[in-house]
Amino acid sequence: MSLGFAAYQSPIGIIRVIADESGVKRVELFEEDWNKFLKENPTIKEDRTLCGEAVRQLDEYFNGLRKEFDLPLSIEGTEFRKKVWNALLNIPYGEIRSYSDVAEMIGNPKAVRAVGQANRANQLPIIIPCHRVIGKGGSLVGYAGSNTPIKEMLLEAEGHKTKS
Repeated sequence: MSLGFAAYQSPIGIIRVIADESGVKRVELFEEDWNKFLKENPTIKEDRTLCGEAVRQLDEYFNGLRKEFDLPLSIEGTEFRKKVWNALLNIPYGEIRSYSDVAEMIGNPKAVRAVGQANRANQLPIIIPCHRVIGKGGSLVGYAGSNTPIKEMLLEAEGHKTKS
């Protein structure tokens, strides 16, 4: 299976979209994650055919013209994680939910920590909107480790006022 990527200069920095023949596989927001991916996949080539539509939709999102993505996705993960990511897709643009809300959404109210781990493992940030999940008290916690300023920028771009 061949992989291709495209880079997009977004308001939050360079985003790299990675796709295979099935769909978008990864979205890398951070240079260190991209460099790690490159080391593991040294033969990847730039491919606008595989990634062009995703870049176009990201551009529309950042310009306020798109509220949902309509892309084929190539998702890898456990059934539990896929259930969490599917729930995230149902959080409307500009709205937020807590980790416990997401646990309730998937019918497993005690799985709050596992929901957090699934969020952290999301390889399609922005497209699968894990940035819309916040701490129960309204705090911006757990976005790609300590990158909560990115989470705040994404939420504010969607019109949600945050309290960090």
